[in-house]
Amino acid sequence: MNQTIESLAAIDNKLSQRHIDLDQSGYFIIYVDREAQLICAKHFTNVIDERGLAVDPETGKVIPARGKVERTHTTVYSGRTAKELCVKILEQTQPCPVTRLDHAAYLGREFVRAENALVSGQEYIQD
Repeated sequence: MNQTIESLAAIDNKLSQRHIDLDQSGYFIIYVDREAQLICAKHFTNVIDERGLAVDPETGKVIPARGKVERTHTTVYSGRTAKELCVKILEQTQPCPVTRLDHAAYLGREFVRAENALVSGQEYIQD
């Protein structure tokens, strides 16, 4: 069966709508720094409440999944490739800021997407 780009994208789009449990160690905002030719990931801490929602550890307020949030990141990680960034975050940082395997897999996928956007000149929007 020959799959088209559209049919593969439809699979991924559907999977992007599934429920995921949040990582108690925090979340990352990923972006491309074209001037420096780097993939960057800002790490933010959070606490997961009894409802499974991420809350700001300082204010106790729920962190919205969409829209602007004024928070200060704990660390900015950067790498020239997706692999370099994964190694920095998942292998060289102690304690590791990622505690869930599904979160690590998600980051790897997003870093590859960001690397492709950096190389191709296309826009990168985090999924």
